Formats: sequence, structure tokens, C-alpha cells
Amino acid sequence: MSDVKVRFAPSPTGWMHIGNTRTAVFNWLLAKKLGGKFLLRIDDTDVLRSKKEYEEAILDVLVWLGLNWDEQARQSERIVRYDEVVAKLKDEGRIYACYETAEELEVMRKKLMAQGRPPIYDRGALKLTKEDVARYEAEGRKPHYRFKLLPGAIEWDDMVRGRIHYDAANLADPVIIREDGSYLYHLPSVIDDVDFGITHIIRGEDHVTNTAAQIQMFEALAGKSPIFAHLPLLTGKEGKLSKRLGSLGVRELRAEGVENLAICSFLAKLGTSEAIEPFNDLTSLAESLDLTKLGRSQPKFDEQELKLFNSKFVRQMSFENVAERVSVKRDFWEAVKGNLDTVIEAEKWHKVCYEEIVPDMEDAELTAMAADLLPDEPWSENTYGEWMGLVKTHTDKKGKELFHPIRKALTAQDCGPELKILLPFIGRERAYNRLKGKKA
Repeated sequence: MSDVKVRFAPSPTGWMHIGNTRTAVFNWLLAKKLGGKFLLRIDDTDVLRSKKEYEEAILDVLVWLGLNWDEQARQSERIVRYDEVVAKLKDEGRIYACYETAEELEVMRKKLMAQGRPPIYDRGALKLTKEDVARYEAEGRKPHYRFKLLPGAIEWDDMVRGRIHYDAANLADPVIIREDGSYLYHLPSVIDDVDFGITHIIRGEDHVTNTAAQIQMFEALAGKSPIFAHLPLLTGKEGKLSKRLGSLGVRELRAEGVENLAICSFLAKLGTSEAIEPFNDLTSLAESLDLTKLGRSQPKFDEQELKLFNSKFVRQMSFENVAERVSVKRDFWEAVKGNLDTVIEAEKWHKVCYEEIVPDMEDAELTAMAADLLPDEPWSENTYGEWMGLVKTHTDKKGKELFHPIRKALTAQDCGPELKILLPFIGRERAYNRLKGKKA
């Protein structure tokens, strides 16, 4: 086991959507590839919005995907630790109190933007006298707190984006504690990453600016920062982030029959220079991980493309991979899987073949004649073609006019696996009765 350690840090303030699922997949795969550990950290400091059912759903999704964790942490249980670090950083002058109201800050922001200047906080709070502070507190104002960035270049080598450079002078000191005393994301995340020994952080490119500020927090606490990788954000097929994409969750995809490994395979290769191909186990998928093959452009996520890929995935699955999930036998699975879009559809076609159905009689005269021409058993996949040849010679029917009424009578379905595949499983007695219009 190497010293590599990654983390996935969801907030239980909503259902786990496809975007943060992708982040979880990449972190887990990197840990697996490098022989490291995967930490699950629940970022539940937002007391008002965090809900137990969201957290339970996140854990359920991760387990179903196969993304098991080696350790687990919870931010709400670490507030005392955060307070200790804040006290130390206050003493060192890296955290300072600010008394501006939200309205005053918004006025400042708009004024700077009107002047064509970046909306960077002017550090006015550092100029406050004891009298100023006393006056604000007498007014009932509660301070919020900022982390003071030191001047100079902030640079790092990103595993996806390459060399990244920021000038601290162009960044606003980030707010780390709200007026009500609650923590924002920035500092607790860094404290946790330091305390738990996180070596690599993979997250969305919307965190790049956060990373620049957090690197100085890492340096203030530990002298160095982890290795970063910022993934391009997913967009919808229309080329922009959509509300549907932002809420589409694994729960819904799972309910619709999308396979866990299909989701992982699809998300791991989406936006890379590699073909999106099925991987039948996470270990092989992890071995194939190469972050340098990720493009810089935002990949388009199309739910229908994932479902088409899922069909491809299902159709190459071995019986061993589905045996515990379906009641069908090996020969039936191997016969029908090439026409399935989901694993559970095998059960549907098993019922069509072996359980009683009400035939749909489109052309009773045709199907009755076809019944009388059924050959004796045993049957094989060649039986259907030979039988249809006989029926054609006794009627003037051909094409859909011939085949569709036969299918409807035998299966009561418009489409599905080829009848040459299904017919041997239906058997002569059931086939005969259905073609004659009898429930069988």
C-alpha cells in the first residue's frame, strides 16, 4: 500500500448527481491505480440544508457503484479542531475580522466593476481601530472572518490542466467564517486534507480559483499542498450546463436499469481521447486511468448516449455476471442478451416464452394456417426459417405482412429478440395454441 490518499467529500444537501458521481469515480480509480486509500468525508457543516436521507442515499450510491471507502470522516464532528486552527491563524495574523454587511460589500463590488476593476475586497477591515470595532459591535454587527493571502505568485502543476499561475494580488481574501459563526467550505476542507494526509485532490475545474487560495492555507498549516487535478465540467448535449444534468442522479439511472459498471466506464472515458468501452471490473478500469488523456474542453454528457452504451455493456455481459440477479438459465441468457437494453429485460422475455400470455391476433387466418404447418420437435435456431419458408409457400404473404402477425401471436409484443431465438424456448405446444388464438 502506497502513501497515496484521495478523498471524496460530498455535502448531504441534495441527491448525488452525475457530476459529483464522476468526481467520485476518478478519485476512487486513482487511489486504486496507485495502490492508495480512498477517504469518504461527509461535508455536513451546513446544518440547515444537510439531511440524513441525502447522506444515506450518497452512501448507497457509492456502495452500488463499487466505490468502497477505506476511511470515513464527518466535518460536523471536527468543529473543535477547526476552532483550534482558527485561533492559531488569528494569532499569526492570517485570519482577520470584517464588519461590512452583505449590502455594503455588494455596493463595493458594483463600484469596482463599474470602474472596470476586479471586485477584490479592499481589506478595509485591517484599518479598523478599536473604536471602530467597538462602535460596530455596539450596533449589533457580527463579524465575518477572512483568510489573508500573502503577496506573490501562486503556482502548481495540475494533473489535467498543466502549469497554473495566479497572482495573489488579483485574488480576494476568501471569507472562511460567516457572521453566524458557521464555517464555509475553504478552511475546514484544508484542515481535513492536512490532518487525514490527503496527497491528491481531484475535483471540478470550478474549484481552480479556490485552489489558488487554499494552496496558501495548506502552506500556512503544513508547509506544502497536495497534488491537484481539475476535471473539465460536464455540459448537457446542448452545450451548456442544464438543470436536468445538475439533478440527474445515479438513483434514477439505476432504477432505469443502467449498470453500475456501465456508469463508471462511461464517466471515466467521457472527455478523454480514448474510446468509451465496457470494463467488466473496476480494477481493469483503474489500470487504464490516464489523466493526461483528458481534454481541456468541457465534455458533453448525453443521457441517451449513456443508455445506448448501457445496451452495449449488457450485451457483452457473461452469465456469471448476472446469474445472481436473474432467474433465467445460462442458455436463455446467452440466447437473448444480444437484444437486451437492460439485464432485467431477460426476465420479461423469459415470461413471454414460458408463462401464459394472451396472444395478439392481427391475422387469425394466417396464424392458424401457420400453426398447422409447425414442424415436430426438437427445435433449433434453424426451425423458424424453415417454418417460415413453408408458410410462405402456402400463402401470398411476405415481409411485415407475414412476420408481424406471427410475432404478435407468439409474443404479444411488437419487437424484441428474433423469433428464431425465442421459438425453441416457447416450444411447439405453446406456439401452436398461441397461433390458434388461445391463452397459453
